[in-house]
Amino acid sequence: MNFPSELKYTKDHEWVRTEGTEAYIGITEFAQQELGDIVYIDINKTGVEVEAEEVFGTVEAVKTVSDLFMPVKGTILEVNKKLDSQPELVNSDPYGDGWIIKIALSDVTSVDGLLSDSDYAGIVGH
Repeated sequence: MNFPSELKYTKDHEWVRTEGTEAYIGITEFAQQELGDIVYIDINKTGVEVEAEEVFGTVEAVKTVSDLFMPVKGTILEVNKKLDSQPELVNSDPYGDGWIIKIALSDVTSVDGLLSDSDYAGIVGH
């Protein structure tokens, strides 16, 4: 199982990749495997500031629907438009083309409090 070391992780199975004062957020390889084939992504808070640990949308898979939790406080700038027609990108490329949202970080240092790749791997047993 792959957990890139340049990313930060949450116990709720989201990942964060920072680029200056912005960040990309998606779900981990572990999460997408647990969910199964993803058929729809619903983000309902575009353009608003979302608190850390608040639900910002859902992922619908063939067998379940799962909430998406904001890892850090930020304003949603963009939703990955590719997922409208290709939600399976979250399964096939969770850390690349399968990113879910791009945010403006409220506090860049807040990412430092998230899990490292090795800490996250320990939580999921890998």
